[in-house]
Amino acid sequence: MAQYRVPDRPADGDALMATAPESRFSSIKHKLLVAIGVEQTLASHTEKLVSALGAGLAIAAIFVSSHWLLGPVAAAILVASMGASAVLLFAVPHGPLSQPWPVAAGHVVSALIGVSCAQLLINEILAASLAVGLATGAMYYLKCVHPPGGATALSAVVGGEATHELAYQFVLTPVLLNVAIILLIGLLFNALFAWRRYPVALHRLQKTHDKDTDELIPAAISHADFVYALSQIDSFVDVNEHELLRIYGLAINKSQQSVFKADQLLLGHYYSNGQYGKDWSVRLIVDQSSSEQADKDMIIYKVVAGKGRRTSGYATRTAFQQWAKHEVSRDEENWKRLD
Repeated sequence: MAQYRVPDRPADGDALMATAPESRFSSIKHKLLVAIGVEQTLASHTEKLVSALGAGLAIAAIFVSSHWLLGPVAAAILVASMGASAVLLFAVPHGPLSQPWPVAAGHVVSALIGVSCAQLLINEILAASLAVGLATGAMYYLKCVHPPGGATALSAVVGGEATHELAYQFVLTPVLLNVAIILLIGLLFNALFAWRRYPVALHRLQKTHDKDTDELIPAAISHADFVYALSQIDSFVDVNEHELLRIYGLAINKSQQSVFKADQLLLGHYYSNGQYGKDWSVRLIVDQSSSEQADKDMIIYKVVAGKGRRTSGYATRTAFQQWAKHEVSRDEENWKRLD
C-alpha cells in the first residue's frame, strides 16, 4: 500500500496546525467575547422580536392601569424595577427567575424590607444598603430570587417624599398592582406562542404528550442524581432542571447520530467518535485501499488526540464509518466539529 503524507499537517499530531490570520483573529475575538461575558445566544430573530414586543406591551399596560386606578400622582411612583422584570418575563419566560413565585414574592418581600428600612433608619446610605442586602438574603431563603427585587427595595428607600409618605401602602400600590399586571400580561401574551407558554408549568403540561420531546430526556439520570449534581455547584443556576435535561438529551442524540457515508471518509481528514471523557478520540486518515470487497476496503489511521493517542491502526471502511460521528478540525488548542 503506497505511503501517503498529509500535506501541511503535522505528522505526529502534536503541533498545532497552521492557522490562517482570519481564523486566528476569529479565535481571539471569540475568546475575548467569552471573557467579558458576551452572551452567545442562538435565539431566532422571531424570538427576539416577540420578546421585545411583549416587554413593551407589559410596561405600557402598567402605565395605563396605574394612571387609571391610582391617579396621576400615585402613578408617577412606578417602580422602575418592573422594566427589569419585563425583560425576564418576556426574554426568558421559562427561566427560574421569571416564574410567578419569584416575581411576586421577590418584589413584595423586597418592598416590605425596603419600606421597613426607610421607616426605621435615618441614614439613607445605611438604609439603602441594608434594604438591598436583606432583600437578597430573604429572596434566597424564600426561594424567590428575582434580581429586580433588589431595585424594588432600593426604590422604597430612595424614592423620595412621595414614596415615603405611602409607607407600607407602597407594597400594595404600586408594587403589588404592578406585579399583578405584569404576570397577567405575561400569561396572556406568551399564550399566543406555543413554544413560550407561561408559566413554565403550562409549557411542561403541553409537552407531556409530546413523545419526541420525552424521548430526548435521558432516562439514565435520576432526579436524585440531578439534584446532587446541582448541589455540588453551590450557586444559583438560572435554568430549570427539565430544560437542562432536555439540552443534555438533544446533545447526546446529536452526538450519537452517524452522519457519514462510506464515500464521505476522506484522506487527510480528522474524525472524532463523539464520546466523552477518557473515551473521546480523534483519528487522522493517513492511507486507504479502495476495493469493491467490503473486507478489503481498508482505512489506515493515526490517533492524534484522546484515547489511544500516538498509536496507529486500520479498519474496514464500514467499521470506521460506524466509529466516526463527526469530522473535526484543529482550532488553536481545541478540536472543532465541522458538521
